[in-house]
Amino acid sequence: MPIENRGEAKLLTHALARHTLTELRSVETEQVAFRKGLVKLGRICGYEIIDGIMDTHYESVTTPLTETTGERVVGMDDVVIVNVLRAATPFVEGLLKAFPRARQGVISASRDEAAGMDDDGGFPITVDYTKLPEVTPEDTVVVADPMLATGSTMCTVLEAIQEMGDPERLLVLAAVSAPEGLVRLNEQFPDVDVLTVAIDDHLDDDGYIVPGLGDAGDRAFRTT
Repeated sequence: MPIENRGEAKLLTHALARHTLTELRSVETEQVAFRKGLVKLGRICGYEIIDGIMDTHYESVTTPLTETTGERVVGMDDVVIVNVLRAATPFVEGLLKAFPRARQGVISASRDEAAGMDDDGGFPITVDYTKLPEVTPEDTVVVADPMLATGSTMCTVLEAIQEMGDPERLLVLAAVSAPEGLVRLNEQFPDVDVLTVAIDDHLDDDGYIVPGLGDAGDRAFRTT
């Protein structure tokens, strides 16, 4: 199965997604290849969401020779993609290959590294900018962030999205996820489906995913 239910997350098992993630993990993958890899992975994940999550219906279609029955995806025009700045930007670029008519929102949210993790394993989160479209009951909302670590940032983002409306589906999409972040999301947002290409081993003392892939934003934009 392309999507496997792992309890607190749905695992995207497409071979090309796993191949691309392996390239992204490598310390030898330089900036341009890393950014292109995130775009590629976003596109693959988008197609897997269409295939494994969204509904289809049958309809009549006239070909140049006759009439036949075809199949269409339901709700392709009712998709909202939320970009968690900045690391998700190339990831979202790939998603838009699968959902070219999606409405887009952005949230600039980051954790306070200087404050360190609190006793619950979370970080204080700063939101600098939010611009979200209207969310309707027909929408599928995909919140994209390459890395789901402690879950602190994602929980803050989901709180902002829920204030904008009640969609038909609310999905979190990550390339790699830590068990600690999955537990936090499941506890605070049990109705949200989390999709990820890999569930990694643990968080280190600084809240980074191990084995992970480093800081996705720094590697994509060549910053430190």
